[in-house]
Amino acid sequence: MTKKCARLILKRCGWKIADSLQLPAKCVICIAPHTSNWDFIRGVLFKSAVGLKAHFFMKKEWFRFPLGNIMRCIGGIPVDRSKKTSLTDQIAAEFDKHNTFYIGVTPEGTRKYTEEWKKGFYIIAQKANVPIMLAYIDYAKKELGYGRLFQPTGDIDADINEIKAFYKGVSGKKPENFGV
Repeated sequence: MTKKCARLILKRCGWKIADSLQLPAKCVICIAPHTSNWDFIRGVLFKSAVGLKAHFFMKKEWFRFPLGNIMRCIGGIPVDRSKKTSLTDQIAAEFDKHNTFYIGVTPEGTRKYTEEWKKGFYIIAQKANVPIMLAYIDYAKKELGYGRLFQPTGDIDADINEIKAFYKGVSGKKPENFGV
């Protein structure tokens, strides 16, 4: 999808793109809140509207025919949740293979309410020695954007709390499902 087409669709639906920060050449993009399947559609539109060539994880079940080729084409990486492999090591190693590389991750790991966020996005950033861009989808404002570039300090609990604090006041499609 072209930038122009994605921007037009978002505009027609009443959504706006916030003045976006400049992305570094490599980063993990933390996307929250994730409370609805609509987040994926809006995220893909945002990605197209700003010309971002980013990858994302999704359950391997979404990569079956006929969706599989489409998902891969828009940056999808299938994940088999039944296998206990070091996905964080694999993704961190991908950063070394590219001059520019972005991976988008929803830290909640589910659309249901959870106070405990998955820490994979943080661990990937730490292992790859790249920053984390905090991106958001705010349904109350009907706004998508990048909010802040965050450099992990190594104190995972304190950093996750600081990242969660950034998202206070950001409203998901189903606000009751967003635990910060």
